[in-house]
Amino acid sequence: MATELDYDRSLHDKEHEAGPFEVTESQIQAFSRGIAETNPIYTDPAAAKAQGFKAIVAPPTFCTIMVHQVSLSDINLKFNGVPMGGGMHAGQRVQSRAPIVAGDALTASSHLKDVYAKTGRSGTMVFIVWETTFRNQHGTVVADVQESYVRRG
Repeated sequence: MATELDYDRSLHDKEHEAGPFEVTESQIQAFSRGIAETNPIYTDPAAAKAQGFKAIVAPPTFCTIMVHQVSLSDINLKFNGVPMGGGMHAGQRVQSRAPIVAGDALTASSHLKDVYAKTGRSGTMVFIVWETTFRNQHGTVVADVQESYVRRG
């Protein structure tokens, strides 16, 4: 049987923006504790400054706590003509591009990157991939986050 996948393809070109998100020392320290990060540049301002940073540095995955504050559109997914609802988180990839430090103000811009179907032993699943780019107050890209969601066909 042929698989027909239909969704709002115009969302590939539409950017969803959010922010600014103020990055604080206490946020970075709490995140570091939560992931059991002990590198002093993430927890101690003096250690971060000794390494040449203006303030404590956020661990590379820090922006994942902000990615869900971007409102994304419903893609109106239909599989073989039937609307698909629900779904679950299927994975995440973070590409750190530049340090995020306490005092930064980040903005986020998300877009639909890909939608594809895969068929396996348990049937067909449809994957929806969103990509979010984070920039600091200077316009420097600090991270790219790619998130995948899956829905069953």
